Amino acid sequence: MDQLIFGEVVKKALEDAMRERGHANVLIAGRTGVGKSTLINAVFQGQLASTGQGRPVTDGTREITKDGVPLTIFDTRGLELSEFPKTLAALKILVSQKRQERDPRKHIHIAWVCVAEDLRRVEQAESALVEILADFMPVLGVVTKARADQGFRAQVQQLLPRAANVLRVRAITEQLDDGHVLQPMGLTDLVQATAELVPEGQTRAFVAAQKADLSLKRKKAHLIVGASASAAAAIALTPIPFTDAALLVPIQVGMLAGITATYGLPFSEGFLKTLVASAVGGAAATLSGRVIVTGLLKLVPGGGQIVGGAIAAATAVTLTTALGQAYISALDILFEKHRGEQPSPNEVIDAVKHKVGQP
Repeated sequence: MDQLIFGEVVKKALEDAMRERGHANVLIAGRTGVGKSTLINAVFQGQLASTGQGRPVTDGTREITKDGVPLTIFDTRGLELSEFPKTLAALKILVSQKRQERDPRKHIHIAWVCVAEDLRRVEQAESALVEILADFMPVLGVVTKARADQGFRAQVQQLLPRAANVLRVRAITEQLDDGHVLQPMGLTDLVQATAELVPEGQTRAFVAAQKADLSLKRKKAHLIVGASASAAAAIALTPIPFTDAALLVPIQVGMLAGITATYGLPFSEGFLKTLVASAVGGAAATLSGRVIVTGLLKLVPGGGQIVGGAIAAATAVTLTTALGQAYISALDILFEKHRGEQPSPNEVIDAVKHKVGQP
């Protein structure tokens, strides 16, 4: 496969992965001091609440985005009594307009309504907000700064009956006056509950953007590997000699692009080309030799075609699966090291070379 054709394969793989990943939009509401910014930074890549680009979309709501993160946060403020009517009216117009967009990627897909546990009450503003938002999207109640429940979560659920669920979270480590240390909690539960409620077309984007639960990225990535291995087997079973390598390359490049998107890594043709060269290069001799042998077997009349195809299918599945699993394993190690944040492209390439080069 010459460089021009390979470049087109990479470009198409990136476009397909971007389209399939999509974009997710999350509305996060709560009064001043409930810890929304801390929660956003604890759950999502890129320190969005600190370094994301925010622009006002209503008097009380700003839209936060960051290059390379397939997520928009709608951060709603002004739920205090003096600002409540104005904020609520503007927000209702915003979510209604978003819902009427023909492109589902522009809808607001889920809302988190935050209530601080230490306040021990649900205000009229929060109840009214959930009632309005639930007409347009799933809503989760989020009890922030969780330290001692004492039945408060159940109370919130009762007072916010249209919330799909209420979860208690503690976004950061806290040290109490008596020296007792409270570790973060509930973030994985919040991410999993959200992933179940976000529309299917936006699930991959949400999973890619979040960093609190790496197992969700891993599960999505394994599904991509399984689908790619099946496609590789189907290609290898074709009775046309010597076609396997040329047809397998787009499948394997698409698999690597899909895994890259699922982990929330930045996209570029240069990165993917280098990644493919590093990942496939380690197994190139084995792949070439087996493809040639099975191609020759397919030239044998009758049963030779079937036997050759079967051997090639097993080889294609094994190599495609091993390639995908090695990439996932390398990314798992790096994301654990960086606590869910994106590793550098050079770190990824070096890790993949190491993993593929292992026996």
